[in-house]
Amino acid sequence: MNLLFALLFYVATLILVGGIAYRIYDYARTPAPLKIPTTPAPTTSGGVAFRMFREVVFFESLFKSNLWIWALGWTFHLGLALVLLRHLRYFTEPVNFIIAFIQPFGMYAGFAMAAGLAGLWARRFLVERIRYISTPSDHLMLALLLGIAVTGLLMKFVMHTDIVAVKTFFLGLMVFEINPLPSHPGLYLHLGMVVLLMIIFPVSKLLHAPGVFFSPTRNQVDNPRETRHLAPWAAKFEAKN
Repeated sequence: MNLLFALLFYVATLILVGGIAYRIYDYARTPAPLKIPTTPAPTTSGGVAFRMFREVVFFESLFKSNLWIWALGWTFHLGLALVLLRHLRYFTEPVNFIIAFIQPFGMYAGFAMAAGLAGLWARRFLVERIRYISTPSDHLMLALLLGIAVTGLLMKFVMHTDIVAVKTFFLGLMVFEINPLPSHPGLYLHLGMVVLLMIIFPVSKLLHAPGVFFSPTRNQVDNPRETRHLAPWAAKFEAKN
């Protein structure tokens, strides 16, 4: 199992990093010739940066459209962010002061993460119009994330495992050294779902994480008159006249 999980994490990391890098490259080279920012839109680059900050941190457009979904989504993402920061202790030695400080907050953020996911998943069953457009992959993503959150909470509060050995395992992977993992079914299940999530992330709807920065409705300055787009054939025609 030690060798198996070591190989799985190496492969999953390559797929995750390479896949996201390729997607970002693909997004960056995709032409966006038309000015289509959602109005009212900022007219300066600084305004666009501030708008993106509000969108990424506070989910501004979702807040304006649906408060219930915003509350569930923001609860999940805030919980996930704290949980991920808390898990950095498994990859650093010594542990940074900030990471040590957020440990108790990150521990209980797991409940917020699970609650937000449960609400978002229930919405896909209970709201008819959302149920109609939901695909199996939508349910898989939510089930996988919820499974990771629940197994993590179970290992913390119910079926404890040797976290020192877990940290030793991951610190070893970072220097290509395979150390033993605790023999723990819950840990195996938790890590297996994490590996699966890492592998499918670059081909899933979860790519909205980097994709939001390339959305022309959000990242464009509202200046269509000042920087009017011309198709190549129109530019040649205008140059002649």
